[in-house]
Amino acid sequence: MTTYLLAGGGTAGHVNPLLAVADRLRERDPDVDVLVLGTAEGLESRLVPARGYELLTIAKVPFPRRPNRQAVVFPARFRQSIDDVRRLIGAHGVDVVVGFGGYVSTPAYLAARRARVPVAIHEANARPGLANRLGARFSAATGVAFAGTPLPRAEVVGMPLRREIERLDRVASRAEAALAFGLDADRPVLLVTGGSLGARRINTTVVDSAERLLATGWQVLHLTGGSSEVADPGLEGYRMVEYADRMDLALALADAAVSRAGAGTVSELAALGIPAVYVPYPVGNGEQRFNAAPVVAAGGGLLVADQAFTPEWVTATLAPLLEDAPGVAAMARAAAAAGFRDGTDRMVALVDRALGGGARAAGDPA
Repeated sequence: MTTYLLAGGGTAGHVNPLLAVADRLRERDPDVDVLVLGTAEGLESRLVPARGYELLTIAKVPFPRRPNRQAVVFPARFRQSIDDVRRLIGAHGVDVVVGFGGYVSTPAYLAARRARVPVAIHEANARPGLANRLGARFSAATGVAFAGTPLPRAEVVGMPLRREIERLDRVASRAEAALAFGLDADRPVLLVTGGSLGARRINTTVVDSAERLLATGWQVLHLTGGSSEVADPGLEGYRMVEYADRMDLALALADAAVSRAGAGTVSELAALGIPAVYVPYPVGNGEQRFNAAPVVAAGGGLLVADQAFTPEWVTATLAPLLEDAPGVAAMARAAAAAGFRDGTDRMVALVDRALGGGARAAGDPA
């Protein structure tokens, strides 16, 4: 029996693709042993056991960004994390480590290397994180969600998607989706979302532009997120909710979207052929802009800076686009051509290759 150790966590961006791969491994062979390595504090501490997988935890040891007390104790704590993972690998007879980035992936990669266990990596963002930049130097196989991701020997596999998204039949689900959100299935729908916490610029601009958007003949499904400060304009054809418990139904109803450009969001919209206006999160290392670049270059979306996404921009650019039905249809085809619905299977194939090939000889420690 093969034993897989999937390492990653902290955020949905790491946990969701990890769970998609775990599900596919178990679906393919119910007898395999799929273990997940994470921390007790991350999102994985709730989602992984709820999905029926055993979660093995280690201490969270973030890399210090400045010289302080944490920097002084970091080397010893980090070595301890590596030792802890290596003991877990040995105790559970792990055959391959599959990493998705995040705090636990770095010690997992180094422990696997010392134990001479092969490593496969998936990088979700166009700009890779520190853990995967290190692990890709000696991994047996490295898959990336976006072309141009700067990792050695990387292969574009797309994003491993949740089963309900990967297998979504948007046409067959549209009537159910329209009923769930109280909208008309026969009229086009613009999905607006800034993620679970919302996006202030997106929320305020769309609410301030509500009448102009509805004047195009489109409806608006606006998912504001939990920290939103905007008020529902209360207009016919404009549906505002904080969250969508069935995001698959929201996507089934969407004929176009306005959203942030997180790796998962970009991948899901492209896979489903939904053209989008991407408004990257303006804080951080700028990876969201790079995540959207391939689908935008293919003609499946538009990219607009957060500060430029204003009611004036909506009036000048977005509203005329929505009124151009052939243009929207062309963008939808371009988005679908740039996306991957089979990212999970592609990544599992890389894991199979890593497992079959064993650990890389080059660079292995003596």
